[in-house]
Amino acid sequence: MKGRCTVVAFALLVAGSPAFASSLPQAAGTEAGRIKIAQGSVFIVRKGATIPAKLGEVVYEADTLRTGADGKLGLTLKDDTRLSLGPSSEIRLDRFAYAPAEGRFGFVLNVVKGVAAYVSGRIAKLAPDAVKLETPAAIVGVRGTTVVIRASQG
Repeated sequence: MKGRCTVVAFALLVAGSPAFASSLPQAAGTEAGRIKIAQGSVFIVRKGATIPAKLGEVVYEADTLRTGADGKLGLTLKDDTRLSLGPSSEIRLDRFAYAPAEGRFGFVLNVVKGVAAYVSGRIAKLAPDAVKLETPAAIVGVRGTTVVIRASQG
């Protein structure tokens, strides 16, 4: 009986190890938030690997989020910023820093293509100059607001 318990405990330990815990590549940066809505074709691109996005999935600084022609995606960041993507859209979270106790704030979102909606969170209220929304043609400074951006390539 003791031998079986040891084998079962070892199997649980190996199965719970980081190598088996997730098929996602290691995080590329700071944890920024979580996916709240994932409908249709939605993906996270992390360290060059494209993975289907799922409800509740953690999003990290440096992640790219993409939607297919039938995709819709919504996420809430740690500072309560809310982002939504429409069909055939892509955004890249270039920077996310939210450490109020240390006075560190930063948010740079690159809207590569498609439609993205942004509802500002605490970073925009505490450090408005730390928020930048970038598109292929412009950079938008935010002073605490709601913005919808449409970006096209070429």
